[in-house]
Amino acid sequence: MVHLGALPGSPRYQGGIADVVDRALTDAETLAAAGFDAVMVENFGDVPFFADDVPAVTVAAMTRAITEISAAIDLPVGVNVLRNDALSAMSIAAATGAAMIRVNVLSSMMYTDQGPIVGRAAELGRLRAAIAPEVLVLADIFVKHASPPPGATIELSAIDAWERSGADGLVISGTGTGTSVDLADLERVALAVPDAPLVIGSGASVDTIEALAEHASSIIVGSSIKPFGDVDRAVDPQLASRFVARARQAGFQI
Repeated sequence: MVHLGALPGSPRYQGGIADVVDRALTDAETLAAAGFDAVMVENFGDVPFFADDVPAVTVAAMTRAITEISAAIDLPVGVNVLRNDALSAMSIAAATGAAMIRVNVLSSMMYTDQGPIVGRAAELGRLRAAIAPEVLVLADIFVKHASPPPGATIELSAIDAWERSGADGLVISGTGTGTSVDLADLERVALAVPDAPLVIGSGASVDTIEALAEHASSIIVGSSIKPFGDVDRAVDPQLASRFVARARQAGFQI
């Protein structure tokens, strides 16, 4: 993960978009040097998040950051526009040549701290077909910092995202940023959609990699490669390299 600092227009922005981009470039270059296979860029510093459509200034700032990151490293780049602006993420990907987007709620709905978030798979699928058919969609299942509606099951949500909503991979996370995945949930999703690539979306560490490898093929990691697990700090080169080495041993793409 490349966690962008607060961008123009967000409450915590302190001025100086160049500083935000420079820090993001440093993290991206550290991740590339450590041996990661790709980076995912998100506007993590923009709390509190909009539920879906973000302002134009956020799209512009993220496009600038991702353009500069893509030029600086020879790795695929992903886009996640928080909280759930999949249409902007796809538009940024089309404009910058990004390889993938992450969508917190692709189908159905989830109750979040931004209120109810409803998936927009139909709109996203049509937009992708029109402007960037090569861009992959990674869809969270029972996304973190959220609760599913009554009666929903993780298996049915995974089936809907995989078979009906256009997902190219399914992301399984813990309950919040940096929290570990429930291995029982991971197994349930793996059994429900055996052909779907499963991606660990939170809480992976050098101590949990082996257990996760039984069902998942890829990992998105952020907190555990930063000092003291502090998301607001820069990526630590030694922690990042150690994580890559352990993940390679377990057979992961990271």
